[in-house]
Amino acid sequence: MIMSDMPVHIFDVDYTVVRKTSAEYFLRMALHDKYIRFSQVSALLIDWVKYKFARPDNDFIENIVKNLSGLKKSDIEHVAKECFEKHIKPNIYTGAAKIIKETMEKKERVIFATSSFDFIIRPLEEYFGIEGSLSTRLEYSDGITTGKLAGYSFFGPKKKLAAQEWMEQNNIRSADVHFYSDSYTDIPLLEYCGNPAAVNPDRLLKRKAIKHGWKIMRFKEVLGN
Repeated sequence: MIMSDMPVHIFDVDYTVVRKTSAEYFLRMALHDKYIRFSQVSALLIDWVKYKFARPDNDFIENIVKNLSGLKKSDIEHVAKECFEKHIKPNIYTGAAKIIKETMEKKERVIFATSSFDFIIRPLEEYFGIEGSLSTRLEYSDGITTGKLAGYSFFGPKKKLAAQEWMEQNNIRSADVHFYSDSYTDIPLLEYCGNPAAVNPDRLLKRKAIKHGWKIMRFKEVLGN
């Protein structure tokens, strides 16, 4: 097996490329347009508190998806596209956009690795011309959500597992990978990659980055400014 030595850049999305969580932007619009009821996603408030106190439930996405059966794929894709144009695109960090575009101009591979859903991330991929990102996927039956995932969510240690599998399938060495993230939940993957970068890091990730001499980057301005 011949391993590629071309640099590869993997970006987390939420708070790294986009100012807030992409799922938050989507859910606000889906709730407003009454595609989803608040009772279906209210448990996310508890999950957010657990995350902020560094006690995340690594299966929270699998659990919340159980309440999201019966949604039309065409509806959620429509909302996602509208959400990207109105909310996500204006909130893309200019610093992240610059790095992505410059690395792609050099013909270096760029993908996203995110726990967010693929239908939310797809318009972001299309905007940058990126293909093959790692994102959580819903299971459908005849175009309707089943309340299950197709595979597993890419959150925390499961994101590292998905990235490892992707690197092996594409003959990529971890030493050649630049991984950018804001969150302590991505420390396992940051440690695995040869070129970790903490972007707008939370308290725990900042401490880790300083201790190990990882690159720390700060993005503030967004495209909508």
